[in-house]
Amino acid sequence: MEIIRVKDAAEGGKKAFELIQQGVENGAKVLGLATGSTPETLYAEMTASDVDFSNMTSVNLDEYVGLGGEDDQSYRHFMNAHLFDKKPFKETFVPNGKAEDLQAECKRYDEVIAEHPVDIQILGIGQNGHIGFNEPGASFDGTTSVVDLTESTINANKRYFDKVEDVPTTAISMGIGSILKGKKIILMAFGPAKADAIQGMIEGPVTTDLPASALQNHPDVTVIVDEAAAANL
Repeated sequence: MEIIRVKDAAEGGKKAFELIQQGVENGAKVLGLATGSTPETLYAEMTASDVDFSNMTSVNLDEYVGLGGEDDQSYRHFMNAHLFDKKPFKETFVPNGKAEDLQAECKRYDEVIAEHPVDIQILGIGQNGHIGFNEPGASFDGTTSVVDLTESTINANKRYFDKVEDVPTTAISMGIGSILKGKKIILMAFGPAKADAIQGMIEGPVTTDLPASALQNHPDVTVIVDEAAAANL
């Protein structure tokens, strides 16, 4: 696990973009992408660059159940606004949060992942150590599934909604087993709220109590952290 310390999120976005650019130059064709505030600086770097992504495919980690791409709180909408509308990809995949049959949607998404093996997977990390929406207790072998969000995750996400009652309580998420199939993983974390999770992920035991600790079992992980997130290392 390589640790890159940066001054702030802006510098972190630049470092992550440099790694993606290197990957594209070396033949990467599929990017696994994340949402939330953490990767916003990376997407800003991608959209401002002259790198052509029009022959590339993206596969996103997750989507809220009950929200479709037209909903401005959906992760499809987030990705369109922050990246895809500005920097076209050949194909972009996000789970369908409004699918009538959620189990069938999970199976379909596993097929998408199998058909488009991820070369570079971007991750954030939750305060409780979740990656994607794989909350504590999630199997390290897990594939795409419908997950119940923990209270801490709902509280962390409520800032994006008018009131906490509007925050979805379930999501479709790529499983940890699927995430670990990414050839290279880049995890970004900024701010003091992530310090405990980062310490546990890097220095703690490998345990389902802290899902991100599964990354200790992956051969190619780069962790980009600012000083606040790295404070406990």
